[in-house]
Amino acid sequence: MNTEKKPIAIWLLVCCALVFAMVVVGGVTRLTDSGLSIVEWQPLVGTMPPITEQDWDELLEKYRSSPQYQQVNKGMSVDEFKTIFWWEYLHRLLGRLIGLVFFIPFVYFLVKRKIDKPLGYKLTGIFILGGLQGFMGWYMVMSGLVDNPRVSQYRLTAHLGLAFIIFATMFWVALGLISQPANVSANQKSDPLRGLRRFAYGLSWLIFIMVLSGGFVAGIRAGLAYNTFPLMNGHLIPPDLFILEPWYRNFFENMTTVQFDHRMIAWMLIFTVPLFWFKAVFKAELSGTTRLACHLFLITLAIQVSLGIATLLHVVPINLAAAHQGGAVLLFAASLWVSHRLRKPA
Repeated sequence: MNTEKKPIAIWLLVCCALVFAMVVVGGVTRLTDSGLSIVEWQPLVGTMPPITEQDWDELLEKYRSSPQYQQVNKGMSVDEFKTIFWWEYLHRLLGRLIGLVFFIPFVYFLVKRKIDKPLGYKLTGIFILGGLQGFMGWYMVMSGLVDNPRVSQYRLTAHLGLAFIIFATMFWVALGLISQPANVSANQKSDPLRGLRRFAYGLSWLIFIMVLSGGFVAGIRAGLAYNTFPLMNGHLIPPDLFILEPWYRNFFENMTTVQFDHRMIAWMLIFTVPLFWFKAVFKAELSGTTRLACHLFLITLAIQVSLGIATLLHVVPINLAAAHQGGAVLLFAASLWVSHRLRKPA
């Protein structure tokens, strides 16, 4: 480990932990229908929470103009409003906190000349992604403030996917500062781990695709249908997969198809991750740290699949669904760690 870069790596890992918390709180915000409780985007003024009864009355009055109040929560009291308000407030506050925790140390390390040009470009890119995420979050909320009291599943999935991209970039850069790749050759002709590396990269991408499919499941509440496993209400392949026209709308707007796709990706991981683990642990000569990463990858998959099944069978309770969303981050992180360990030396 480069001791000079160790503080930078720790800082990035702290930011990763905050993004993890952000994803979990965002899941609870969605599950409690709290995301539309704040109808204005005030990056600076909105940092201050309501204190007086007048503050609460003003916020509730603004909320009364929203489609969610008029169509879903008509007659909601101040105390009931406070419940949904605090989840959305916490979600936005975490976003602001992540921005500060990233920006202030970034400036400090730049001033102290701890960051070289290549690393500086990467960190600047991450900062830009963070700003884009803030805009994407409000763009998502706006879709639920017009006519339909639900946010667009397309915007929700983009918001979720961007959070995972930000997490992945920070985590990958941090790993590059604190760890070396496994004992692999930089020579293309004598690279015994080439196939295993491609396998690991493919699994990381597949998990990211599964996350996106999960965003559509959440966006149209597809988890509330077909609450049986392994079959979908007695069907291996449900009959109404393509009831919408044109056909491609089914992959994003049909509850049956969206849940079916999410299940199929999960099944692919259930079969391919253990196969990867077997090849990595028993067929390849890997270092102890890399083998540990492979073990953790398999364990996190087992936990995540169990959480997914439990969430489905219990009809999406908040605690299990939030844990399942957080588990997706941990599974993604485990796959990235394995992929990073198997990367070729620079």
